[in-house]
Amino acid sequence: MAVAKDKAQPSAARRPDKPSEQGSVPELSKEQSVSAYRDMLLIRRFEEKAGQMYGMGLIGGFCHLYIGQEAVVVGMQMALKPGDGVITGYRDHGHMLACGMDPKGVMAELTGRQHGYSRGKGGSMHMFSAEKGFYGGHGIVGAQVPLGTGLAFASKYRGNDNVSLTYFGDGAANQGQVYESFNMAKLWKLPAVYIIENNQYAMGTSLARASANTDLSTRGASFGIPGERVDGMDVRAVKDAAERAVTWCREGNGPMILEMLTYRYRGHSMSDPAKYRTRDEVEKVRNEQDPIEQVRRRLLEWKWASEDDLKKIDAKVRDAVNESAEFATVDPEPDASELYTDIYAQAAR
Repeated sequence: MAVAKDKAQPSAARRPDKPSEQGSVPELSKEQSVSAYRDMLLIRRFEEKAGQMYGMGLIGGFCHLYIGQEAVVVGMQMALKPGDGVITGYRDHGHMLACGMDPKGVMAELTGRQHGYSRGKGGSMHMFSAEKGFYGGHGIVGAQVPLGTGLAFASKYRGNDNVSLTYFGDGAANQGQVYESFNMAKLWKLPAVYIIENNQYAMGTSLARASANTDLSTRGASFGIPGERVDGMDVRAVKDAAERAVTWCREGNGPMILEMLTYRYRGHSMSDPAKYRTRDEVEKVRNEQDPIEQVRRRLLEWKWASEDDLKKIDAKVRDAVNESAEFATVDPEPDASELYTDIYAQAAR
């Protein structure tokens, strides 16, 4: 598999190519389309509710929303099996929900309650579920990449065919530890899929101003790691690329890089007014490339669902999100006795 190259280099304001410009991608089945629609909608509604609760002072600390990028995690998850691992940075709520973590537990962690996934002590950036194969959001930029590489090493060491999915952003793509990880992963042929969620702006600086080479799919070229640039706004394209990457890793070929061209509608975090881009730019992506709306249009066009069917799905999703918010406001805060638990591991003598 050769390292993929794209002739067009994205400028500061260039958005991901539309599916029609990239050629055809395999279509999802009716069941897959409905499932993808529901899963992406759950992430969207959950994040909207989290934003509201943050504004009301119910969520403290940092809070990075995933609105606009939903197709990436949902499409990638469709290619996985039980036993595969997922790890990401601090924009992580969508990854948790895509892995099947309970919205109530995620929201309870955001509000610092005892039944949150980290017992109310991790907050937005630091929760995990080994049961669901999700090994955390991580607050240090790029720090999850060597950890995800370690997950892949564990699979190789144990002799199973599990793969590790490590997500990071275009900003983290310039971190030194990323390249140390690439080197080890290739050297040892580790089953690691590195997903670069290129939402174009890192914190607030456009990719073109921060990176000499803006084709991030080629970042592993010097190590011999194949890469592919994917329309991260189209869940079909994501799933298609995910299946190729996961198969490549399971067959013992070593790591692979997927650059997902995507876009976030909100600021970097809740405190970011996002004045580094125009409102027209954001609205153009929303109107022409929204990942949820793309699936919605296909469901209606192919008569796989009616407007009433989709309204019922939305209603159920909203109910689930409202239930998670209610739970997260009435669940007790952690007892003071929890202050020092889960901090140190007791070593066996």
